[in-house]
Amino acid sequence: MRNEITVWSSSMGGRQRVARIPYADTDRPELRELVERIVQERGQILHLYAMLLNSPRVAEGWLQYLTAIRGKCTLPGRLRELAIIRIAVLNDAPYEAEQHAPIALREGLTQMQLDDIPAWQQSSRFDDIERAVLAYTDAMTRDIHVPDPVFAGVRDHFDAQRVVELTATIAAYNMVSRFLEALQIRSTDPLPGRP
Repeated sequence: MRNEITVWSSSMGGRQRVARIPYADTDRPELRELVERIVQERGQILHLYAMLLNSPRVAEGWLQYLTAIRGKCTLPGRLRELAIIRIAVLNDAPYEAEQHAPIALREGLTQMQLDDIPAWQQSSRFDDIERAVLAYTDAMTRDIHVPDPVFAGVRDHFDAQRVVELTATIAAYNMVSRFLEALQIRSTDPLPGRP
């Protein structure tokens, strides 16, 4: 996946930009409780959250919503991460791919599957459920309106709860990639108070 991420980044015209607005100073006293909560739930303040903390209320709501998506749903983690990585590919969102590739591997996807996500339709490395998830992700991300046969493919494999969880996951991570790319957030950007 590392090679694939490099390819995605180089396909963006080699842009080496810094975020369009400054990252929040996470040492501000009024942010202390929220910063501690983010660190507790995410392990550190990632660039995404350093940007979100410019609006503490948005950061707090975002954290609660994405924590529910990532940690409180019954959708298998490998399917969640499969959808997230596909969204990163479709939306040309390298930060999202960089953050989620290691999670996807921990959740059970293989490196070969990650390498095949950009051209999944031609790959034999995905089973019927994974192919249904990828087709649904493509439809929701590219077209918004999901054709009945694509939806039926998902419905054949999931109960109502998991359909809602998959749909919310795809919607949420499209939001994430759009936020990241609109503000040009990159993992290489310097953060306030860090070398």
